[in-house]
Parts: sequence; structure tokens; C-alpha cells
Amino acid sequence: MSAIHEVRIGTRGSELALWQAHHVKALIEARGVAVELVIIKTQGDRITDLPFSKMEGKGFFTKELEDAQLDGRVDLAVHSLKDLGSEMPRGLVLGALIGREDPRDLLLARRGVVTDPERPLALAPGARVGTSSARRQAQLRGLVPGVAIADLRGNVPTRIGKLRDGAYDAIVIACAGVTRLGLDTSDLDAFALPPETFVPAPGQGMLGVQCRDEAPLLELAAALHTAETARAVLAERAVLERLDGGCHLPFGCHVRPHADHFLLDLFLEDPGHRPLQLHLAGAAPEALAEEAWAQVLAERGTR
Repeated sequence: MSAIHEVRIGTRGSELALWQAHHVKALIEARGVAVELVIIKTQGDRITDLPFSKMEGKGFFTKELEDAQLDGRVDLAVHSLKDLGSEMPRGLVLGALIGREDPRDLLLARRGVVTDPERPLALAPGARVGTSSARRQAQLRGLVPGVAIADLRGNVPTRIGKLRDGAYDAIVIACAGVTRLGLDTSDLDAFALPPETFVPAPGQGMLGVQCRDEAPLLELAAALHTAETARAVLAERAVLERLDGGCHLPFGCHVRPHADHFLLDLFLEDPGHRPLQLHLAGAAPEALAEEAWAQVLAERGTR
């Protein structure tokens, strides 16, 4: 490995972002490299009174971290991979994908809101469900006719606190954040939603280490990379990249190993088209991504 003795990690200041940054910090320090954490506030952190659909541009939680890498304030940044777009500024690369936690979405509900525990999305009439994700909103509309969807912003503990305070009857968030923070939700009904029914965001549950395109940083990041897990996630992101997807696109894609093959689930609500849902099986994630994209193009052409 090229000589590198100290690095600065850029991170957002939320509890989850700091957990993720400290996790990567420990991995790097185990390799004998000193690490300093630098907290950087992003647009998504500053603007909390608007839903994502009304915010301009992309990279609400990543642009300022990318700027800090490019101007030398930090050497790398740790992201929730689902927040990191498929296109990056010149000079930056995705150096490592690390340790996927449970990728599923989690429905948290106040007692009595879910009327049938065997069907978590069987919600009481008029239930108010909180989420600002275009993907989650689109899938809720399709799976729960007549659902009342309300925008929900804030870090993970804040969103759960709003549910407890009665602002919502249920919310949908990522399993990974609740698990990583070790949050107690025993006073709520909690249901992990099956990915074949409620398709997660590409890369959900995985950490992405972004860095400048410099040999010492690339070598350090490569030593952290979890290649086997990353293979499925990279296939998810390959479809996202072709869609030029961002936070405004109602799109989910999840690839997972099953027995001796892989399964791919895809959800897409394309402007001007009916929602598309795919369930594919194949020997390799890369081939599944190609097949999924071919079907997206075919559906676009016939609708």
C-alpha cells in the first residue's frame, strides 16, 4: 500500500451519519492510519421544511461533502449509498462499498393502525403515513388504495419521535438506520416489508466510501471494499445509472442471492406510464441488470 498515515473523513452530523463515519474510521484505524472526522452540513440538513419533491437539483445530502473533497478539506466521505448519485464530479470516485445491513424498508405504526399482522400494509381507513421518498410514496399509493401520504423529514430518531407524538399513524423508513442505531421501537408495531413486494432503493443498507482519484486514497479504500456483497449492489446501481435516477425518481431495485442464483426485484413509476414491477432470476447480478434494463426499454416503447 502507498504510504498514507492520516486521513480526514467528511460526514454529516446526524446520529446515523456519525455512526457510519465512526464505523469506517475504526476500519481504517485498524490498518494503522490515523483518522479525523470533519462534520459538514449539507443542503438536506439545512432545509428541513420542504419535501424533496420541492427542492431543486440532486445530491441533497452529498454535494457539500463532494465539494469538501475537491477543495482538500477532507480526503474521503462516508455516505449512505442510496443517497449517492450514479454520476460524480470529475476527480471523485466510489472507492469502496462496505457491509450491507438489512436493505428492506420498515413500516412503523402506532398500535391498532395495522389491522392484520399477516398483511403489514393492511392499514386502518384514513391512516396517515409519513415519508418524503418518491419511491415509497409511489409504492404506497399502489399497494394501499386511498392511503393518506404526508411528507416526513428529519433524521431517524426525529421521524420516529413524530410518529410517537401523533403527527402520523405510520411511517416508512429504512431498516438499516434503526438497526445501526439500536433504537427501541417496542412501543410500536414494526414490520420489515418484503423486497419483492415493496422494493428498496438501490444500495439501501450499504455504505459508500467516496474519495479523490488519487492512488494512496484508492488503495486505502480498496482494502475496505466488501466485493461479494458489493456485486449485487453494483448491479442495482447500474440500472439506476441508465435511468439517470435521483431522489425525485420513484424507482427501486434490489438484487439478492438465493440458493445458487440471484433474484432481482424492480419498481419504476415512469412519467406517462403505468408503474412497472419486475421479478427476475439469473446466474449473475450483472446479467440481471442488463435484462432488467432491456425490459424497461421495451415497456417504455410499448406504452
